[in-house]
Amino acid sequence: MWYYMLAVVIILIDQATKWVIETQMKLLESIPVIENVFYITSHRNKGAAWGMLEGQLWFFYIITAFVIAFVVYYIQKYAKGNPILGLSLALILGGAIGNFIDRIFRKEVVDFLDVYIGSYDFPIFNVADSSLVVGVGLVFIATILDERKKGSAK
Repeated sequence: MWYYMLAVVIILIDQATKWVIETQMKLLESIPVIENVFYITSHRNKGAAWGMLEGQLWFFYIITAFVIAFVVYYIQKYAKGNPILGLSLALILGGAIGNFIDRIFRKEVVDFLDVYIGSYDFPIFNVADSSLVVGVGLVFIATILDERKKGSAK
């Protein structure tokens, strides 16, 4: 299924960009892309979003394994007739596995996309995080569309 191929592409892009950051930048080095808006900043995260649950690797291993199994099950069961749901689940799968690889082999997640919204410095993130956020957003859209479809069928 193309969903798994998309997940593999996300994983490859995620891991390649993290490798470039690790090998070409010093930790905390920052390169401006758009001054005062967007920077490439070499950062490491030992927790979840915003550094929550730092150092709880076993927790992340268990939760991520569960999420991966759940997403694969949902792709197999529900994605065939719903391309938006399939796309969203593929993005979630690729993102979850991308950060899972980091936690297993690096014991931390490599982040590097640093965005400022006005004076607010948004937490630094990576390709896997982006994939997860877009995937979850698309799950909401797929759910709304599915509910509308069910409503109009009545």
